[in-house]
Amino acid sequence: MLKNKNQSQILVITTCIAIFCNLLWGTPFPVLKILYAQMHIQSSDLGGNITLISLRFILAALFLFLFAIFTKAPLFHLTKKQWLLVATLGLFSTTLQYFFFNIGVNNTSGIKASILGQVGIFFSVILAHFIYEDDKLNVKKIIGLALGFLGLVLINLDKSTEGMLHFKLLGEGFMLFSGLVGSLALFTAKRIGKELPSIVYTTWQMLIGSILLFVVGYLMGGRVTELHFTPFSLILLVYLALLSSVAFCLWYSILQFRKVGEIALYKFIVPVSGTILTALLIPNEHLLPIHIVALLLVALGIISVNRKKG
Repeated sequence: MLKNKNQSQILVITTCIAIFCNLLWGTPFPVLKILYAQMHIQSSDLGGNITLISLRFILAALFLFLFAIFTKAPLFHLTKKQWLLVATLGLFSTTLQYFFFNIGVNNTSGIKASILGQVGIFFSVILAHFIYEDDKLNVKKIIGLALGFLGLVLINLDKSTEGMLHFKLLGEGFMLFSGLVGSLALFTAKRIGKELPSIVYTTWQMLIGSILLFVVGYLMGGRVTELHFTPFSLILLVYLALLSSVAFCLWYSILQFRKVGEIALYKFIVPVSGTILTALLIPNEHLLPIHIVALLLVALGIISVNRKKG
């Protein structure tokens, strides 16, 4: 789609897509709160939580599968090596990332979860420095990271006053693991994208990863028959599935046109947009001036990363 565009057009288009994807990824925070309340899922019910999330990604994979069939994408023209890469991506991007993330969130404080939830940004930027010759750390990236991280801290100051030194494996540890496997997924996707269309490998990775996640949820005691579905909860579940299918496909597609270290920084948008949307959609939450300041810091960080020299 972007092959015939010049570099400046590609930069603008991929930037818009990256912002759009991460704005979408901010919406599950309030939507999941509403969905869990509708389905009576407690935070302590890890099996039910993971089972529900696996259903979201299975449904998202089916949406992508139907779209790929409709557009005549080469879904079944994969070599053994490509199948292995796709399965690896599914393990990192869907199974492990969301397994660690959901358990970690349920075992740590709000401020730590929000900040550590974006630790994959740092892993991606730092790993890219060592993996790619043309994706080294520079002043712009360091400034962008600093501004974005400051935004994350500010946006959570009103939520918790708990100290930052307490460390628990199932809490802070699992959040770190989630960030690490998420960043590894980025590099795996960039590698696969050189050989396969994004719609193809996104469909298969999501289907494989979500089935594995469903098995994990089942082993942890999660049962579909014990989930309390309502018409409204089904609408929310379909929305989350559509969100995942669209956002992941677009996100992986632009990886072929931008450096991993640059594109990862857009993840700073997620907690900011999530907080603002939560304030708008959840009655108990309120939008504060500090949220606006945090959003501005994130925007400045992105501008810093993308500013041309000279």
